[in-house]
Order: sequence, then C-alpha cells, then structure tokens
Amino acid sequence: MEYVILAVVIAVVAIGAITGLVVSGRRRKELDRPSQTPTITAPPAADRPSAPTKPTEGAAEPTAPPATAAPETEAPEAEAPETVEAGAGEAGTAAAPAAEQPVEEVRIEEAEAAPAIEVPEPTAGRLVRLRSRLSRSQSTLGKGLLTLLSRDRLDEDTWEEIEETLLTADVGVGATQELVDNLRTRVKVLGTRTPDELRGLLREELIKLIGPELDRTVHSVKTDGGPAVVLVVGVNGVGKTTTTGKLARVLVADGRKVVLGAADTFRAAAADQLQTWGERVGAHTVRGPEGGDPASVAFDAVKQGIADGVDTVLVDTAGRLHTKTGLMDELGKVKRVVEKHGPVDEVLLVLDATTGQNGLVQARVFAEVVDITGIVLTKLDGTAKGGIVISVQRELGVPVKLIGLGEGADDLAPFEPGAFVDALLG
Repeated sequence: MEYVILAVVIAVVAIGAITGLVVSGRRRKELDRPSQTPTITAPPAADRPSAPTKPTEGAAEPTAPPATAAPETEAPEAEAPETVEAGAGEAGTAAAPAAEQPVEEVRIEEAEAAPAIEVPEPTAGRLVRLRSRLSRSQSTLGKGLLTLLSRDRLDEDTWEEIEETLLTADVGVGATQELVDNLRTRVKVLGTRTPDELRGLLREELIKLIGPELDRTVHSVKTDGGPAVVLVVGVNGVGKTTTTGKLARVLVADGRKVVLGAADTFRAAAADQLQTWGERVGAHTVRGPEGGDPASVAFDAVKQGIADGVDTVLVDTAGRLHTKTGLMDELGKVKRVVEKHGPVDEVLLVLDATTGQNGLVQARVFAEVVDITGIVLTKLDGTAKGGIVISVQRELGVPVKLIGLGEGADDLAPFEPGAFVDALLG
C-alpha cells in the first residue's frame, strides 16, 4: 500500500513539472514576440497600411521598414515654419518674410511723406475769375454809390449820404473828401446822368484814388544773381502763414523756384503748416526748433536758397502784436541778419481787411520798424469795407500788391486796380 501512494505522488509531481515547463515556454514566446515588432507601431496614423499583415516569428523585414523612416525625418521639416513664426529665431525659408516686412513699412511711410505735386492755377486774370468773391464789398460801396448818384436831384443831403457810404467802406476821410469833390464837379459839367455815364464817371474816380501808376509787382527775382528775399510780416490772426503758403503757389505758378523759411518759431503749428504748403508745390521748407531764434532760421533759409539756386526765398516771421516793443525789435533783428546775405527785396505786410482802421494802426507801427514795400489784404471777400485798399495805400504810401478772396489754395490774387473797381461796381 505504501508503494502505491508513493508512486501516485511521484506521478503527480512529474505531471506538474511538465505542465510548468509547457506554460513557461508559452509565456516566454509571448514575451519575446513584441520585442521583434517595435517599429511597426511607431509610424504616424497617416502612414500606416490599411490592412497590415501579422509578421512571422524570426522575420527580418519588420525590424527596419523603409516606410517608417521617411515620416520620422519629414515631421520636423513640416513643423519648421511654425517654430520660426513663434519666435525661435531659426534661419531658413521663414527668414525672408521677416526681412521683407520692414521694407514694406518703409515704402508705405515714404508714400505718405511724399504727396503729389500740385499745379497751381495761373495768376493771369485770377482776380477777374474771383470777381464774385467781392459781392459784399460791391453791395455797399459800388452799388450804394451808383444808387445815390442816380437820384433825380443831388442835393446836400444826398452828397452827405455819399460821404457816409464812402466812410463806412473805410475809404478814409481824406480820400472821401477828394472823391466827393471830384464827383460834384464832374456831375455839374456832365448835366444829364445816364446809368452808363455815372458808372463810367465813378469808375474813373475810384481808379484814380487807388493809384494805377503804382508798381504792384512782387519782386521775386534778382537781376544780379542769387535769390530774391521776401519777408512776410503781420500780427497774429491775419492769416500770415497761410498767405505765405499761397504766395509760394503764386510764384510757382509764374515759373519761380521757391524756398520757404519757417521763422515763426513761437507758434507750434506754424512750421508744420508752412511745410505742408511747401510740399504741395515742391518747395523746400527750412525750419528750426520750437521756440528757437527766428533770425537764425531766416538766415539759414536764405543760405539754403543760395545753395539750391532758387529764385525766391519766402520768410514767414512770427505773428507779432504791435503793442509788444520787444517783439518789434526782434523783427528788425531778423531783417538785419538776413541782410548779411544781401538786401531784402520785399517786405510784405499782411493785413486783415475786416479790421478796418485798426489795421492802419498796425501798419504804422510795422512801417516804423521795417521798410514796408507792399500790402497783402486778406479776407476781403468777407467784408463790406472794400475802401480799405485806398486808405491803407494813402496811409503808408506803398501799394496793395495782393488780395485774399477766400480760403481756397488759389484764392490769393495779384491786385489789379481796374479789375478790382469793375468788381465793386458790378
């Protein structure tokens, strides 16, 4: 019995040992199988075959499949642009756009900084074309006088009304008395007074008062070489800087080459405003620091004009209050400094026609500091005081050379006595 039990135990142990060997062999095979196929699971999903076949044990081809090598090397190249755009600083195909961007921005800035050059309207006959702008002055001075002179009976009351009309239009006391005396004499001699005769009579007397013999040329070219120098002076608010810019257009329209000097250094926007006017007609603007020495800017402008070989240098001076003695002395300094290059050819005083007799006070003070050679009357289209042309000339003994008849760029016109009177009379 004991031998039987021992045999059974030995058989059970043997069976267990054999079973263990078989199981361990299977496990070893299962563990060894994944190590032979690591590269099959590595390729991206887009590169996997649609129906992969199970490799056989011991096969060599799964160990280094050629299909998997390409994705592993191409993936970094596809991501390279994203890396550079993110700021990695990598060189390559993305470097070109980075270098081109500033060039494009510079081109845009240059296009904005270089506006198209405008062609100013010709000055010949400009006053005739602007005739309608004198409508307010026409209604008071011209038409008012013609209405009074056309009455059936010209008694003392009528002549007093004529005098009042002339004084209201800022013709001035002396000029008014002279005009009325001449009209009374000629009307008595004429006898009958048809509208055409009265208009012709009044036209002759007004032109005589304005002074057709005066030289109204803006001297913008020197005969002995070098640029002509024109100083533009006036108090604040008369439109002096704008007038300087418009005058540049007048000269360019007449074939002149111009340099602008922004010597109004006390008003922040004056230099920018003048430079904008100059850029429109291709004229260079010389400017200095804000609050700088106006005389220095004027000197540099003339120096630049000599170097560039231009015809005219226009210098816009500071808008000076005529009650400021120090400022007026400084204006005299500007003129003296500029004259180190040569004599000043023109000093144009800009007056606001709407200020009337106050403009004459300004004119007197300026005439004491610098030798005024001509008057520019602005805003003549917005006033009924057309007679200021007569009174300011008689006060200063210098002619009105230019008049402003609007806010347009080409609304500054050379003054022509005949065309002006015709516009007043309608």
